[in-house]
Amino acid sequence: MAKRGKKTPPRRDPYQEREQAKYDNPIPSREYLLEFLAAQGRPLGRREIAEALGLETPDQHEALRRRLRAMERDGQLVRNRRRGYLIVDHSELVRGRVMGRPDGSGFLAPDGSGQRIALSPRQMRCLLHSDRAIVRITGHDEHGTPQGELVEILERGNRQITGRFFEEHGVGFLVPENKRLHHDVLLSADGRGGAEDGELAVAELLAQPTERRQPIGRIVQVLGRHIDAGQEVEAAARIHGIPMEWPEQVEAEVASLDEEVAEADKEDGRVDLRRLPLVTIDGADARDFDDALYCEPTAKGWRLVVAIADVSHYVQPGSALDAEARTRGNSVYFPRAVTPMLPEALSNGLCSLNPHVDRLCMVCDVLLQGNGKVLRSRFYRAVMRSAARLTYEQAAAAVLDGDPQARAEIGEELIGHLESLHGLYQTLRRARQRRGAIDFDTTETQMRFDESGRVTAVEPTERNDFHRTVEECMIVANVCAAKYLRKHKVPSLYRVHERPSEEKLEQLRGFLAEVGLQLGGGDEPTGLDYAEVMRQAKERPDRHLIETVMLRSMQAAEYRPDNAGHFGLALEAYTHFTSPIRRYPDLIVHRGIGHVIDGHKGSSFPVSHDDLLTLGEHCSMTERRADEATRDAEMTLKCEYLAEHLGDELNGIIAAVTSFGLFVELEGVYVDGLVHITNLESDFFHFDAVGHRLVGDRTGKEYRLSDRVRVRVARVDKDDRKIDLEMIAHPVDAEGNPVGGGKQSSRRKGKSSGSRRRSGPEAGAPPSSGE
Repeated sequence: MAKRGKKTPPRRDPYQEREQAKYDNPIPSREYLLEFLAAQGRPLGRREIAEALGLETPDQHEALRRRLRAMERDGQLVRNRRRGYLIVDHSELVRGRVMGRPDGSGFLAPDGSGQRIALSPRQMRCLLHSDRAIVRITGHDEHGTPQGELVEILERGNRQITGRFFEEHGVGFLVPENKRLHHDVLLSADGRGGAEDGELAVAELLAQPTERRQPIGRIVQVLGRHIDAGQEVEAAARIHGIPMEWPEQVEAEVASLDEEVAEADKEDGRVDLRRLPLVTIDGADARDFDDALYCEPTAKGWRLVVAIADVSHYVQPGSALDAEARTRGNSVYFPRAVTPMLPEALSNGLCSLNPHVDRLCMVCDVLLQGNGKVLRSRFYRAVMRSAARLTYEQAAAAVLDGDPQARAEIGEELIGHLESLHGLYQTLRRARQRRGAIDFDTTETQMRFDESGRVTAVEPTERNDFHRTVEECMIVANVCAAKYLRKHKVPSLYRVHERPSEEKLEQLRGFLAEVGLQLGGGDEPTGLDYAEVMRQAKERPDRHLIETVMLRSMQAAEYRPDNAGHFGLALEAYTHFTSPIRRYPDLIVHRGIGHVIDGHKGSSFPVSHDDLLTLGEHCSMTERRADEATRDAEMTLKCEYLAEHLGDELNGIIAAVTSFGLFVELEGVYVDGLVHITNLESDFFHFDAVGHRLVGDRTGKEYRLSDRVRVRVARVDKDDRKIDLEMIAHPVDAEGNPVGGGKQSSRRKGKSSGSRRRSGPEAGAPPSSGE
C-alpha cells in the first residue's frame, strides 16, 4: 500500500528510447521528471524523487543529481529553503531574458509566449541587460502590467562591457555605451589598462553586480577617444557583445576540413542534381550563397526546386563549430563588413553554392498548382553544381527589360528557367494577396564610400521583381519545411509572428477613428483586415502616416518551439529553412528534417522542447542584438557624413513623436535627427500617444507623425551617435516651402488623451513580416 500523501509516478516515460540512445545508464528524462513533480502537487527533495522513481544504484543517484542541477541551471526547477524542488511555470514563477532600460528599470521577456514582466530599479540592482533570470509575479500595476521580483539569476549575459573610461576623486570607472546597461563598471587600481579620461575601452567583468555593489572589471582593450572611419564595426560589435574572434578549438576544426567536397560525401545516398541548371540570385556584393533555384512549368502548374547549402553535414552537434554558431546565433551584416556565424572556410567556401563547383545541399522539391497552392513537396539530400551566379539586376535586365547583352551573358537555356521563375512569382504574388499577407512600403538604404572609407552618399535601395521572386520562393520552401516538421512530429523552432496585442490594437483603432477609417476583424483582425485599411488609404495624402502607425502596431517575430502561425505573412505555420549559413534556427530545422530522412521517428529527435524554448529565446535575442549593432554602426557612419553638413537646411519627415521631441528623417540622407521639444515654439506641448502628435497648450500648434518639415543641422555628435536639429518651418511642401499657418488641434487645450505620456524603448518594434 502506498504511503499516505504519496502519489504514484505518472505514465511511462515517453522519451525512454531517446534517453537509452544517449546514455549507457539512462534515468527518467527531463520531461518525465517535470510531469512527475507536477503530479505530486508539492516540493520534493532529491532522495524522495529517487525513491519514488525506483532509482537505487549509486550511478542512478549521481545521474539524477546532475540532471536536477542541470534543470536548475536551465531554469526548469528551483529549490526552496528546505531543498525541495519546485517547477518553474508561467503562472507565478517565470524565467526569461532581462531587458534593461536607460532609467535603471527593466523587464523580463519570458521564454516562449507571455506578457513582459516589469522589474523596478531595485530589482535590477544585481542584474544587467541580457542576463537570464527567474522572477516571481507579485502583482499588477494600474495598466495591468505584471510586476516581478527576482528569484534567481540563471545565466549572466555579459562577460565584457564596452564604454568610456572616467576618473573622479581617484576612482576609475567605465560608463557603458549600450544605454540598456545601467550600471557603471568599477575598475581596480591595476585594471585601468592605460586608458585616459574619456577614451572608449573594453572591460572584462571580474565580478557581476550585487544588491550592494556595482560590477567590477579591468580594461583589456583601449579603442581610442573617437570612433574613426573603419572602426565603426568593431565598436558596434564590442558595445553589443557580438563575438569577433574564433576560439582555438573552432580554428582547429576548420583547419581539418578539405577545401573541396569529398567524393565519398557526394555519393552517400544523395540525389545527383548536377545536371539541373540551378542558379543563385543575390545582391551584387553578396559573398555567401546559401540558396539556389530552378523552376519549370508542368501540366498542372509549376515545379520549384529550392536547394539550400547542407551546413548540417559539416557542423555536427557537440562540436566546437556548433557551440560557437549557437553562441553567435546569426551573422551580422554591417556596412562594408560581415561578422559571420560560421568561419569563412565554410560560409564562403564549402557551404557556399559557388558557380561551377560541386556542393552538398538539402533540397525542397515542390509541385504547385496554377493558383500557387502546394500540391506536394519532398525533402532530400543532394549534390549540385550551380549553373550561374546572377545578381538581381542581371536577372531583371534579361527577363523584365529584354536587354540583349544581359540575355547573351546569361545564355538562352537559363533565360527560359528565369522566365519560368518570374511566371511562378506572379502566381505566388496573387496567392499572397488573396490570403492577406501584409506588405508595407518601407525604404531600405545603402551607403556609398570613397577610397578612404568615408561615406559619400546614402541612397535608397531599388528592389525589382527578382528580389521578390527569390523571397516568394524562399517562403514556399519555409512553409513546406514547417509542414514537414509538423507532419513527422519533429521538435523544432518555428518563426512565430503573433497578431498585435490588445493594447496596440486599441491604440491603432483610436488613431484610425480620428482619420475616418476602421479596422475590421474584432478582437482578432487578420492580414486581410489590415490590407483593406491600406487599400482605403492608398490614394490619401496621409497614406504614409497611416501605414507607419499600422506597422508600429505589429509585434516582432520570434523563434519558438510552439507554432502560433505568422500573422504578417498570413500563414498557419512558418519556419526558417533557407539560410543555415547565417541563422542557427535554420540549422536546427535542417537537422530535424535530416533526422526523418535518415529513417528515424520525429519524436526521437535528440532535442527537448525545453532546450528549444531556451534556444528560441537566445536566437531571438541575438537577432535583436544584431539589429541594434547594425543600427549603431550605420548611425556612426551617417553622423560622420552629416558632420560635413553642419548648418545646412534640409527637408524632412517626422518619423517619430515622443514626449521629449520629434525625430525627423532627413530627405535624401535617410538619417534621423532630434528636434528637442525646447527647440519648438514658446509653448507647453502635450504628447498625444494615440494621435502620434505634439499639441501646443496655448497656440494649438500641432506636430504630427509624417508631417513634412524644414530643419537645420545644429549639432552632430559622432561618439554618441546623435544629431540635433532646429525647426525652420512646419508644415512645408515637397520643395520645402512653408504651407499655411500650421495645423490646429481639433481638441480643446490641454485635453490631449496621452498628455505627458512617454513611450517605452521597445514600443513600436516593427515585425519581420516580409521574410
